[in-house]
Amino acid sequence: MAEETLLEQLLVARGPGGEEIEVREVCQQELQQHCDEMWVDDAGNLIGLIRASAAGGDDANGVLVMAHLDEIAMTVKRISDDGTLKVVALGGANPVNFGMCPVDILGNNEKCPGVLSFGSMHLTASSKQGRDVQTGNVHWEDVHVVTRLSREQLETAGIRPGTRVVMSRHWRKPFPLQDAVAAHFLDDRAPVLAVLNAAAQLFSQRSELKRDVYLAFTTMEEETNAGALFAARHLPCRTAIAVEVGPIGEEYGTVLSASPIIVAGDEKGHYSRQVIDALIAAVRDAGYEAQVALLIDFASDASAILSVGEMGKVGCVAIPTENTHGFEIVLRDGIAACTSTLVHLLTGDLLS
Repeated sequence: MAEETLLEQLLVARGPGGEEIEVREVCQQELQQHCDEMWVDDAGNLIGLIRASAAGGDDANGVLVMAHLDEIAMTVKRISDDGTLKVVALGGANPVNFGMCPVDILGNNEKCPGVLSFGSMHLTASSKQGRDVQTGNVHWEDVHVVTRLSREQLETAGIRPGTRVVMSRHWRKPFPLQDAVAAHFLDDRAPVLAVLNAAAQLFSQRSELKRDVYLAFTTMEEETNAGALFAARHLPCRTAIAVEVGPIGEEYGTVLSASPIIVAGDEKGHYSRQVIDALIAAVRDAGYEAQVALLIDFASDASAILSVGEMGKVGCVAIPTENTHGFEIVLRDGIAACTSTLVHLLTGDLLS
């Protein structure tokens, strides 16, 4: 499948935490031709295994490469008598990350349209919501979803507290921007694409692999990292690599370029020196100069695994991204550079 077509399919697919089925199905279709084995585990992770054919492979020394399926979303907290929904964040998001926009309400029996609303700009400061909207200081308590359905109709559709609410497919298509692409949910669809592309290359270069590679497209990263933690506990791997989007900003010394960000540490801990050095070398072998950054307000599946002691050696490579958790922008060459970095890392002698 053409790369642009695949990226659009990944972006249009809806994947709130715990209900990543649509995204997983797109990945399954692409991954199955580039793996020796493929399965969905009990946590909903899609796992692809590429076996090392080089002599001396160790069945218990695999490398776990992770990109997450889920996206920031919302979940229903309460249904009002008039059929409007009170919602809260599912993952690290503020209302401004979505804006006032069309949404899809993923009921058990029916998917219903809605509109995310902050209220009118013409309210006055005499109400808290009016003050928050006028100052741009909008909180989740100020937000509701207009459905134009009755409580009974919503119940028939299978909509209840806990039902996922996502940005509508109406606003999900990618927007070309010169040498870049912009869209909601490039976190983590751009890394997913990079890993799928890497799978195709690694499968054709199995003779160069020194250890088995487990490609995990994980669930629930934005909330609890539950999918990655499950995978780390059940797969025979000693090293884990998270593939992410990375924020650009002066405070981190990162810029929007093709050069991958190698994360030295984040809010959950510092990554393994050995893996960091291997990733930096892989970036250089791929023809780029690594952007090494300590990302204070950031976390990944790999640092979650490290923080609970599920694995001792972890790292994170990230595609430089503008507007993380918003209308994100990545360079097309940034996706390619990430793919090349992974291939050089996994086919060389960088990981000992």
